[in-house]
Amino acid sequence: MIRLQVTGCLHLKSAVTQVAEDLLLINPRFVRPEFFAPMEVIPVAPAEADGANALWIGGAVIYAAHHPETAERLERAGVRVVRVPCTELAKAEGAVTCCSVSFEALP
Repeated sequence: MIRLQVTGCLHLKSAVTQVAEDLLLINPRFVRPEFFAPMEVIPVAPAEADGANALWIGGAVIYAAHHPETAERLERAGVRVVRVPCTELAKAEGAVTCCSVSFEALP
């Protein structure tokens, strides 16, 4: 186990989330990227500080529509992005992982 310190946000998923097999979306001002080596990282756009919260599921990333520049960075990296409106959640530093429960159902 590695102990990480996050600054400027509520919790780790506000600072970094996985968006593909070997790829993380990260705000390097909130958490140090070197802790996640050898994973590749995409930094959020500077104007979208709370844009690191994404939900990778079913081959796509569910992502806040109000972070268009970071969404474009993800798409340029080959990530399929599904943009969803969630500005009301963002008012309380909430995002797509905050209102999601993901699990694999048995047949």
